[in-house]
Amino acid sequence: MLIHYKCPNCGSDMVFDSNTGKLKCNSCGREDDIEGFSDEFITRTFSEEDGKEYHCKNCGAVIITEAETTATTCSFCGAAVVLGDRLSGTMAPSKVIPFKISKKQAEEAFKSWCKNGLLTPKGFMTADRIKKITGMYVPFWLYDLNSRVEVNAVGTKIREYTRGDYIYTETRYYDVYRDINLDYIKVPVDASEKMNDELMDKLEPYNYADLREFKTPYLAGYIAEKYNYDESRMLPRAKDKIENYIQSYINSTIVGYSSVRFTNKHIDTSKKNAYYTLLPVWMVYYDYEDSEHVFAMNGQTGKVVGKPPISYKKVAAWFGGIAGFSFIILKLISIAMGGDCGEKKESFFDCSFINCTFNSLYIKCFKGKWR
Repeated sequence: MLIHYKCPNCGSDMVFDSNTGKLKCNSCGREDDIEGFSDEFITRTFSEEDGKEYHCKNCGAVIITEAETTATTCSFCGAAVVLGDRLSGTMAPSKVIPFKISKKQAEEAFKSWCKNGLLTPKGFMTADRIKKITGMYVPFWLYDLNSRVEVNAVGTKIREYTRGDYIYTETRYYDVYRDINLDYIKVPVDASEKMNDELMDKLEPYNYADLREFKTPYLAGYIAEKYNYDESRMLPRAKDKIENYIQSYINSTIVGYSSVRFTNKHIDTSKKNAYYTLLPVWMVYYDYEDSEHVFAMNGQTGKVVGKPPISYKKVAAWFGGIAGFSFIILKLISIAMGGDCGEKKESFFDCSFINCTFNSLYIKCFKGKWR
């Protein structure tokens, strides 16, 4: 089934306008609310075949789509088309976040993002080689999860004190028990086989206050993909995404000890709800030095993610600057403590051999649940 939204004024095709959240006619400028749009101006063409070929009612051209496509634009006349029979039954989304960033805004935001690359080549930073920008709704599963956590551990508290000529170390041992109930709301996992999972994860967070009940007019003028993986297939990945949050919360409840040794940790995470949801993404295709680079932009917030090309000359200059600065600092410290690299003097720092070891501790701060 092909669906066209016709303008009540001039009969042209209407598309969803991300700036106003309404259906808009690009011919006469008319705007209509999606909720109250009359069925009188919605035209549908039914087909017995559930194949990959659809005929555009506007110009009669054959629209060829991939199996996952649910909305597209006619390549011949430009009419926005929703492939309605791809959205029926179990394939119908329950929620959608409409686009808030227009195509023009997306292009300007991407150019601004390119100019901020400290280690990218100058030719890339000009952002004048944008090949294509495509707005698409990417299928996600949003999970409401519950985790029951039971933990047993041994905590120690160590105290040192002096009595007379002796220094005493006192160690006390404590049995620690925690019974924790955690709820996580709207954990997002993309369900498209085509989309890069890492790229989609980096587009987060979305503001779920903008979630709407799904209606087909939101898709007009954009590409939409249906999911490749159902909710049961993607549930393990959703559980993996909250694993670090669970561990962090457990650790936050066991504080004040010199050391903690876990003897038992049982985590049981179950699904409460799952929502098939379409989230807005601008895909940006950029040509640079005969290679195509793909970037993604959150269609709601404007956040850009992707791996830009790196200028190795800039990298070498950057590390060279750091190395030179570090040498000067060490030189000054050595002189201040009585040493001099130009003279053979005994000092705390031996300039002929400096062995620095850095132990990095990465700490993630979590400011609440997914909303």
